[in-house]
Amino acid sequence: MEVVDYTLLKKIIQPRALNSHKGDYGRLLLIGGTYPFGGAIIMAALAAVHSGAGLVMVATDRENIAAVHAHLPEAMAFDVQDKKLLTEQVQKADVVLIGPGLAESKLEKATLRLIVELVSKHQVFIMDGGAISLFSKEALPFPKAQTIFTPHQKEWERLSGLKIAEQSVEKSQEAVNSFPAGTIVVQKKHGTTIFQSGNGNHFQLTIGGPYQATGGMGDTLAGMVAGFSGQFKSSSLLERVAAAVYLHSAIAEELSKENYVVLPTEISKEIPKWMRRLCQS
Repeated sequence: MEVVDYTLLKKIIQPRALNSHKGDYGRLLLIGGTYPFGGAIIMAALAAVHSGAGLVMVATDRENIAAVHAHLPEAMAFDVQDKKLLTEQVQKADVVLIGPGLAESKLEKATLRLIVELVSKHQVFIMDGGAISLFSKEALPFPKAQTIFTPHQKEWERLSGLKIAEQSVEKSQEAVNSFPAGTIVVQKKHGTTIFQSGNGNHFQLTIGGPYQATGGMGDTLAGMVAGFSGQFKSSSLLERVAAAVYLHSAIAEELSKENYVVLPTEISKEIPKWMRRLCQS
């Protein structure tokens, strides 16, 4: 077990090269926010942009597009039912995140199936929330991309077959090892654990608390994971994911000193400041 701390953050978060441009910091496609969960994909997009992602595109319900632009003009958005545009954007993306606020109807099932078929080994593919539930139920083939799952304990039960009471580190690692080599699982709970298939070592968080138990916290985490995955290529994907997970909880812990509950959108606002301090220390 490796306990994540500020040392990892300082290793991962590096100053930006003077001659770089937005294309160097990840082209992200975020898919979700279907009725009635429109706010989830907005929170994920906020976190991705504030984490430094170069370009963020959002595929969501047509009725949700105006809200996305109102909260985050830095992101672009389009109708998730536009299959031609969705296909084009998947093929252009470095990182694809699907699941924040994804309902479980016919449209969402067809969308997930399409994305799983389209993603390639050169991309990072993150499944969160509704996408994990659908993937567990629909018996889809495993994606060719570098795959990351971000389940809470009930979603991990569906994905792994392990009852919550059985989800020890050892049994969870065994379940992760049944996935293709390199697959990463962020098991969200008190003491969040990050596993990788084929890697006996795992990352463990020792920070975070009940002040994070509020709607949108996981959506924000997924957006941060996507943002970090598209950057900092000198470090392994596992380290980038672990750094995003740790920073999410570190900011929440600091905010909890003055707040009974920490709002996910408040975490997103703090991300650029923390990243600036970390890369200068």
